[in-house]
Amino acid sequence: MNELQYRVNFVLQIFHSFLALGVGLAVLGLVFSHTTALRGWTRPELLAVMGVHILMGGLIGVSIQPNMSRLMEDVRQGTLDYALTKPEDAQVLVSVREVRIWKVVDVLIGAILLAVAVVQLQRGVGFWDAFAFAVALVLGGLIIYSFWLALACLAFWVVRIWETVELFEGVYQAGRWPVGIYPGWLRIGLTFLVPLAFAITVPARAVTSRLGASSLLAAAIFTVVILALARWLWTVGLHRYSGASA
Repeated sequence: MNELQYRVNFVLQIFHSFLALGVGLAVLGLVFSHTTALRGWTRPELLAVMGVHILMGGLIGVSIQPNMSRLMEDVRQGTLDYALTKPEDAQVLVSVREVRIWKVVDVLIGAILLAVAVVQLQRGVGFWDAFAFAVALVLGGLIIYSFWLALACLAFWVVRIWETVELFEGVYQAGRWPVGIYPGWLRIGLTFLVPLAFAITVPARAVTSRLGASSLLAAAIFTVVILALARWLWTVGLHRYSGASA
């Protein structure tokens, strides 16, 4: 209901989404005007990576980023009490309070782009690939959520955390390409520090028949680890919180 009060945001979101899509496709076209493959990735396969990147970005914009931004603001202002005093798990409550429906545009564009890439691959998607993609996409969403929660929990110790959030948004653009094309040190950073490899490249590898069971298992283990770490940071951070009613 809050979003429907500002419907012009829908028009702006469409413009922004299609502008970003156009720029991405133009860069992809420029790259493949000089080569037929980039580190073993063909044009349709990189189109699939771009589709997953936009799709995941849309999911982040719909729910994860607005809720984590509100969490950081509540910690700064001392208004987190409203969530903490309710008879449900506070972490769940702070994770589902806001939804920005206009960001669904990015989810739809990413899904369409992914479908176009699958058609261009001309080999179809088998049962294992479809299953692995669905699992990898869910795991990727949980990993990004955990990363954002851990980032938001830094607000319990650091007042000015917004610069870090803006830094993540800039680094996220690196996920438009498979992490395998980057140098080794950057590949490690985009896998474990800012886990774009698990969130974007792994689902893209699944839909392009590049993902094995061992890689999917590694993604699942990493998801459990980062979820536990985010939960621990949340618990420790709450002990440092002083609300408006304290």
